[in-house]
Amino acid sequence: MRLRYKPGAKERLMSYPQYVIYNVQERKGKWQELFGNDHEIHVEIGTGKGKFLTEMAKANPHINYIGIEAYDSVIISALDRLIEADLPNLKLLNLNANKLEDYFASGEISRIYLNFSDPWPKNKHAKRRLTYKSFLKMYENVLVPQGEIHFKTDNQALFEFSLVSFSHYGMKLNYISLDLHNSDFEGNIMTEYEEKFSSMGHRIYRCEVQFPKK
Repeated sequence: MRLRYKPGAKERLMSYPQYVIYNVQERKGKWQELFGNDHEIHVEIGTGKGKFLTEMAKANPHINYIGIEAYDSVIISALDRLIEADLPNLKLLNLNANKLEDYFASGEISRIYLNFSDPWPKNKHAKRRLTYKSFLKMYENVLVPQGEIHFKTDNQALFEFSLVSFSHYGMKLNYISLDLHNSDFEGNIMTEYEEKFSSMGHRIYRCEVQFPKK
């Protein structure tokens, strides 16, 4: 995907500190204080333009949401959505998610969403896939005991790889759909990519997995 450069995006992000959080390492272990409540925290890695997480935050005011997106030219659209919706239970982080343990304390997150992650199709790049075992270990370290990952993709190869990765890690498969939009699953909130790919006739795959009890 070629990203369009957006002049002034970084400056605009920094001008809304109530929505886009910086000095993230200082927040470690204190995220509930930032939200001003003791509600559980759900994190989306690769939040893109923010459609999914904005709608989730609207539908679930009793849950705190954090969207992580590395590209300021993309997350700026999520900020625009958040400004319009003015949701107190949603914050954005403009950074790379490969160091979650620097940002969140052990057990600070209740659920992680991985939606339409980069499939990194070449075998030599398998370690970069967000469902690779090293990422799973990182997620487990910041999630509550037996925390969950909810995963969606239109890429069959990535989905198959992920199911194997989850299984090898000892995770429990609570839900699997090989064709989400033709299933009986209720309450699905689509991402921008999901709308695009499903309109092109792509099958959408989804699963909910849970880490093993230690």
